[in-house]
Amino acid sequence: MKFIYLASQSPRRRQLLEQLGIRHELLLADDTEDAEALEVMLPNEAPRAYVQRVTSLKLAAALDRMQRRGLPFAPVLCSDTTVALGTTILGKPDDAKHAARILGSLSGQTHRVLTSVAVGTLSQAGKPLKTEQALSVSKVRFAPLTRTQIQSYVASGEPMGKAGAYAVQGTAAAYIEHISGSYSGIMGLPMFETAQLLRAFGFKV
Repeated sequence: MKFIYLASQSPRRRQLLEQLGIRHELLLADDTEDAEALEVMLPNEAPRAYVQRVTSLKLAAALDRMQRRGLPFAPVLCSDTTVALGTTILGKPDDAKHAARILGSLSGQTHRVLTSVAVGTLSQAGKPLKTEQALSVSKVRFAPLTRTQIQSYVASGEPMGKAGAYAVQGTAAAYIEHISGSYSGIMGLPMFETAQLLRAFGFKV
């Protein structure tokens, strides 16, 4: 049976792949890799360029990881999600105060959620054989948030580790007025684009 490697720790991406009925195994970085270095922004980098570049870097690192570990060759899927308010990229919060500042900037505003997905394979000789990438862009509008609401949400711990300091599938949904685009893309893996990529690699989705 065909399977893919998922190079992501996100339980949401695993859940969405399972929803598509795709058999997958995790292919995660170990202590010898500096995974966070791949997400460093370049000066004046636009959100679209950033998320696509980071996803390409993650895929290249994961393909190398598969070969280095002597694993059976199979397609590798990587994804990266970026939240942008205008041209400003809002990454994962460093701490509770940072999370509160991010949520304050999103209060009453419409922002974009950009999720890039890439799938790639290696030849039997270990050279890049095929790579496909897609981008999902959605818009999310938050209602005006009070300081108490922000503090309560931050205290829940949910914003930590999330781009833009919120999870659309969590309690933050109570503050979201409008969504335009892909709900699954906002979660971290756009189903429509992912299914298209997987079909290009011979999967029946």
